[in-house]
Amino acid sequence: MRRPWSLLAPVLVMLALVLAGCSSPMREAAPGGLTGDWHGSIEIPDHPLAVGVTFTDEGKATIDIPAQGVDAAPLGDVSNDPDDVAWTLAKMPGNPSFQGKYDKGSDSIKGRFSQSGQTFPLNLTHGKVEGPPRPQEPKPPYPYKSEDVSYPSGDITIAGTLTEPNSGGPFPTVVLINGSGPNDRNEELLGHKPFLLLADTLTRAGYAVLRTDKRGVGKTGGHLDSATYQELTDDIGAGMAFLHGRSEIDAKRIGLLGHSEGGYLVPLYATRPDSGVAFVIMMAGPSVPGSDVLVEQNRLILTAQGATPEQISQQVAFSSTLATLLRSGDLEAAKTYVRQHNDSLPADKKLSEADIDDLVTPYMAALVDYDPAPALSALRVPVLALYGSKDLQVPAAQNEGPARTLLAADPDATVHVFDGLNHLMQPADKGTPDEYAKIETTIDPQVLTFVTDWLTQRFPPAR
Repeated sequence: MRRPWSLLAPVLVMLALVLAGCSSPMREAAPGGLTGDWHGSIEIPDHPLAVGVTFTDEGKATIDIPAQGVDAAPLGDVSNDPDDVAWTLAKMPGNPSFQGKYDKGSDSIKGRFSQSGQTFPLNLTHGKVEGPPRPQEPKPPYPYKSEDVSYPSGDITIAGTLTEPNSGGPFPTVVLINGSGPNDRNEELLGHKPFLLLADTLTRAGYAVLRTDKRGVGKTGGHLDSATYQELTDDIGAGMAFLHGRSEIDAKRIGLLGHSEGGYLVPLYATRPDSGVAFVIMMAGPSVPGSDVLVEQNRLILTAQGATPEQISQQVAFSSTLATLLRSGDLEAAKTYVRQHNDSLPADKKLSEADIDDLVTPYMAALVDYDPAPALSALRVPVLALYGSKDLQVPAAQNEGPARTLLAADPDATVHVFDGLNHLMQPADKGTPDEYAKIETTIDPQVLTFVTDWLTQRFPPAR
């Protein structure tokens, strides 16, 4: 699970009574009793929050919060006794919990949800909770070929999906590279599947598209926390080698599209000798060092959330010091610093030891220490760099200018800022991460059109 200080990946923020995570298909409701699916709303004044709770035959339970992309988060201290229905969300700030009782007359569970000293009604009835609509999400049957594939990268296996038009070829090809954190091949988060949408759009336009699970995610082996940028770019190279072995792929017209941290990895691989990369697309890809992005995203997000100047100053100082320690490579010192900072926080804001372990890893250190300037300035293939004016994680104001400067020697480089779009390229209000799940649009259609037009002008598909 990503935390509020997670660099570059879409930030999942704990706000009031909201637990963030990733979404996936819901389950069928059970016909009766407490076993099965239940749904209701935490009655927060003016902001009711829909939740779903599933009780299993084994006495366990999970919770879904579709508006925040939470799916099947395990619950603790579960009691499904009709006279004493209870559960807690372990290791979460504010000790969230539920206490209720089954009411036979209404066939419902009536109770109250508590967190951080606040209590709100939560009544549950049979059935699954419905998530917010995702009108852009492609649904099968698809008008193109879709194949699950796998191939080696060193001592691990990379797993993904290759989509291709039904006819024509050999196909120009786009390889999608995920943002930071444990992303699957669809880059699924908060109920959105941006890479599924991108693959669908580009394949319909005549391109083959390869998208993969990141290390340690889905069916891909390895461990992300210990991964280096050498290994992550080696994984890109393994994908290129796999595509070169496919006769229907035009080996001279394979390019890379990286979102967020993927915008670091794509140029880094593309500038390897004999990489064979024909073009580079950076979607919200940073052009300044990771440590700079970390500090600025903390400042901007807290400001947009209405934090006080003192709170912002404290968090920026914490982020800056942590980034310095991570860049030094002394992870034990970094963990010690985070623990000391954690001790100064109120009880409902404290991180668990697992949270700290997630924050301070070799992978995070590599990300924070990375400077994209050498790779960007060395690119000599067509490059498209896209930013959103309301992106608070890879801010356009911080990254557009350096991108233009670093790409100035490239004979075909386009840098474009979309007005009003956030880090996921959604139309946004404030641009804060807590808006991501609430926005129905997965990627603004104008972005999809812009990318497709840019590609077809330079690498038209074979018809």
